[in-house]
Amino acid sequence: MAYLSDIEIAQASELKPITEIASSAGIDEKYIEQYGRYKAKIDLSLLKESTRPDGRLVLVTAITPTPAGEGKTTTTIGLADGLKRIGKRVTVALREPSLGPVFGVKGGAAGGGYAQVVPMEDINLHFTGDFHAIGAANNLLAAMLDNHIQQGNALGIDPRRITWRRCVDMNDRQLRFIVDGLGGKANGTPREDGFDITVASEIMAVFCLSDSVSDLKARLSRIIVGYTYDDRPVTAGDLKAAGALTALLKDALKPNLVQTLEGTPALVHGGPFANIAHGCNSVLATKTALKLGEYTVTEAGFGADLGAEKFLDIKCRQAHLTPDAVVIVATVRALKLHGGMNKKKLAEESISRLEKGIPNLLRHVSNIKNVYGLPCVVALNRFPTDTDAEIDFIIAKCRELGVNVRLSTVWAEGGAGGEELAREVVRLCEEETPDFRYSYTDEMSIEEKLNAIAVRVYGGRGAAILPAAKKQIETLEKLGFGGLPVCVAKTQYSFTDDPTRTGAPEDFTVTVRNVKVSAGAGFIVALTGDIMTMPGLPKIPAAENIDVDENGRITGLF
Repeated sequence: MAYLSDIEIAQASELKPITEIASSAGIDEKYIEQYGRYKAKIDLSLLKESTRPDGRLVLVTAITPTPAGEGKTTTTIGLADGLKRIGKRVTVALREPSLGPVFGVKGGAAGGGYAQVVPMEDINLHFTGDFHAIGAANNLLAAMLDNHIQQGNALGIDPRRITWRRCVDMNDRQLRFIVDGLGGKANGTPREDGFDITVASEIMAVFCLSDSVSDLKARLSRIIVGYTYDDRPVTAGDLKAAGALTALLKDALKPNLVQTLEGTPALVHGGPFANIAHGCNSVLATKTALKLGEYTVTEAGFGADLGAEKFLDIKCRQAHLTPDAVVIVATVRALKLHGGMNKKKLAEESISRLEKGIPNLLRHVSNIKNVYGLPCVVALNRFPTDTDAEIDFIIAKCRELGVNVRLSTVWAEGGAGGEELAREVVRLCEEETPDFRYSYTDEMSIEEKLNAIAVRVYGGRGAAILPAAKKQIETLEKLGFGGLPVCVAKTQYSFTDDPTRTGAPEDFTVTVRNVKVSAGAGFIVALTGDIMTMPGLPKIPAAENIDVDENGRITGLF
């Protein structure tokens, strides 16, 4: 049987005018700024003026990612459509895809099958220009910093201690480490430099954690770009850059409204990576969605040890949010991979491999339930090759932790395949009360917070902090940043900092090699293992298969 690709399904769908989607969500037309027929931005005044009570907040997360795929975004969208089908007023809130993964390994990131947000091509490419604005703001700050040094360096910035890097929204390993300012005195001060991918920029994190234009400006002003010869931090405010950066971002800050294939309102806004940054859509999009629906379904990137941990410990802490329920997405195929099964044999039944792999799921479930005190359900994406014995095994193991499992077939059936999951989510929200708590307290030192995450969330023995990182922590605590939450940059493929250690490893430490502050975003960044802030393209990038015909119809975008 031949299946349509995601883009073929999306292109065959009949979209409703965005004004109709806005009306169905109760958004007055005065708050809508249209970007063509099927996209719009929502004016920030709606959030200020709305008198509706907040709806319930549902977080979708997943097991540790594998090449077999888990379908977290697809499940998020299908769950929202499922909630709509059972009579709930619902809004879905998602991140915008980065061009790096779109043209790299992952391809499109707007859901899949019959659970997608559309227009799929627009969302995966330039969309409403938010990422371009963020990149421009990042690079304006870099330009103003280097210009300040060129024009006399009144602040006494040490060129060897500049921490601000340029960015581009593309996987480009060639730009990780560069030397710029060459060509003589008129062309700047020669120094080592480099690029990050835009979704790893602190501007992206600031953008996604701000709750107003004034908060955005204040956060931008606090960004530290480097240090002086006498060890004082230099901020964007010192460079008098905050106003110009805000001017570039003020329109981008408005959440984007699109729709699912089934006409459910979707806010797609912001997109920090979860393995490098905090991995959640914007606070403004989430808070707006909460005003629009009885239920808001959102997701956090990669596994629950990354995206969910940061959603709960950083975003919820800063934005004063409390999830009502959590969905943990898994597949039989992925769990068998975690159990060491050959990728080519995943269609074969293997309870033994599943038994070895399921501890990965159970650790994520235990974290959500026991570390964070939140009600949760496991959404099992069913494949045709999954056997009843394999599914029954997972159900029994999750039941031992007091957690239900619901089968999901949203990829093939859309919202209809998410109704059973939707009903369990509603039951959790109505019958169970969250006892929400963070994995660490504000009062802990930076090192104590790192150890809390490594032990309580990852399941290891603690954080092994290298001497250089210890000195950085000492400096940051002396500067008054010790009370900030911690954002761990770590491989997404393992609970450890070693991507080859799948499943649920034990008796390990996480090596912290670099610690820095994102003062504007309001968190400490700890880089572990070999994590990089600028990915590279694979041997055969997805870009090689993307094309467009003379009518402008795009193909190959998954």
